[in-house]
Amino acid sequence: MIQGGVRIRKLVLAVAVAAWVGASSLPIVASAATGAAKAVKTHKVHKSVSAKASTKITSASSKTATRKVTPAKATAKKVVLAKKSSSRVKVQIAAGKKPTARQMAEQNQRRINEKVAVVRVVAPARLSMGEQLGLRTSSDRLDLNSSVALVIDQETNEVLFSKNDAAVLPIASLTKLMTGLVIADANLDMNEPITITQDDVDTYKGSSSRLAVGSTLSRGEMMHLALMSSENRAANALGRTYPGGLSEFVRLMNSKARQLGMTDTRYVEPTGLSSLNQSSARDLATLVSVAHDRPILRSLSTSPGHEVELGRRTLHYNNSNRLIKNPEWEIGLQKTGYISEAGRCLVMQAKVAGRQLIMVFLDSTGKLSRIQDAERVRRWVEVQTELARTVVRPQG
Repeated sequence: MIQGGVRIRKLVLAVAVAAWVGASSLPIVASAATGAAKAVKTHKVHKSVSAKASTKITSASSKTATRKVTPAKATAKKVVLAKKSSSRVKVQIAAGKKPTARQMAEQNQRRINEKVAVVRVVAPARLSMGEQLGLRTSSDRLDLNSSVALVIDQETNEVLFSKNDAAVLPIASLTKLMTGLVIADANLDMNEPITITQDDVDTYKGSSSRLAVGSTLSRGEMMHLALMSSENRAANALGRTYPGGLSEFVRLMNSKARQLGMTDTRYVEPTGLSSLNQSSARDLATLVSVAHDRPILRSLSTSPGHEVELGRRTLHYNNSNRLIKNPEWEIGLQKTGYISEAGRCLVMQAKVAGRQLIMVFLDSTGKLSRIQDAERVRRWVEVQTELARTVVRPQG
C-alpha cells in the first residue's frame, strides 16, 4: 500500500512536467495517466483485501474471546481464583503480612457463600405441637406411632385404651366434622347451589383444592367433598354461605362444642387449616359419638368416592381414609386430618369384635402410621375380646 502511494505521487509529478513541456509530450502524459489509473486501482484492491483480512482476523479474535469466556469456564475460573486468593491470604497472614483489601473482600464473600450453603442443607423441618411438647417420646403397651390415642366402647363409655388423651393439640381437618354437624343440625336446603369464590381460596402453605373459583355445586355435594375427601374450599364455602356469614358460623361451631361439654375445644375457621383449631382426644370422642347419630354424616363421611360435574369436566374424588375400602373394617363414621402442626390425625366409629368403638389418633408420624395404629388397635381388641369370652365360658 505504501509503494502504491509513492507511485501515484510520481505519476502526478510527471503529468505536471508534461504540461509544462507542451504538446509534444502528450503521449507521455497519456501513458502516465494510464499508469496512474492502474496504480489507483491496484491501491484500492490492496486496501479492500487488507480490510477483508482485517475483518476475518477481528472475527476470529472475537470468536476466540467468546469461547474463552463461557459461563461455566468463567465460573470455574472465578472459583479457582477465589481459592488461590484465600490461600494467598492465609499465607500472608501466617507470614505476618497484611493482605490487600481486595483479597480480604474475596475471602469474606467466600465465607458468606459457605455459610449460606450450610444453612440450606441443615434447615430443620417444622415440628408438630406434639413433638414440641415431647409427646412423641411417650411409650405405650401397643407401641403406637401416634402421640395421642383413645379407644372407647361407645355403648358403655368404657375406656379400653388411652395415651395422652387430655393433651390439647391442633386437630387439622378433624375440624370438618364439626362443620358438618352444624350444617346438618341447621336443616338447610342441601340442594341450594353454592359457588366457590376468591374468599374460599386459603393462603395456608401446603393446602390444596381441585375446586376452581367459579365452580358451583349443591350444598349437599360441598358437604360430601368436605367430609369424604377433606376438600378445603368446599368446607369454607359451607361456612361462608351459612345464614349470618362465616363469623356467625364459627361462633356456632364453638357454641355447639360448649353444649356438648367439649371444654378443651376451640375453632377459628371451618376447614382445619389453622393450627388454632384445637381439641383433646376426649372431646373428639364426644364429637364422633354425637356426629354418628346424624345419618347424613355417617353416609357422606364413609362414601368410598364421588364424582362431580363441573361444566365439561368430571372430577372424581376418593375417600381420604383407605380403611373405608378394606373389607375387614366396618366403619360407621370417620374423618382424617393433616397439617404440619397437627401431624397425621384420624377419628373413627367402627364395629370391632362385635363392639361399637370410637377411636381417636392424633399427631401420628408417617402417612400410613395412623392407619397402622388403627389396625394394631383392632387386632388388640379382637384378642382381648376373645380372651374375655374364654374366661367366662362355662366349664364341664
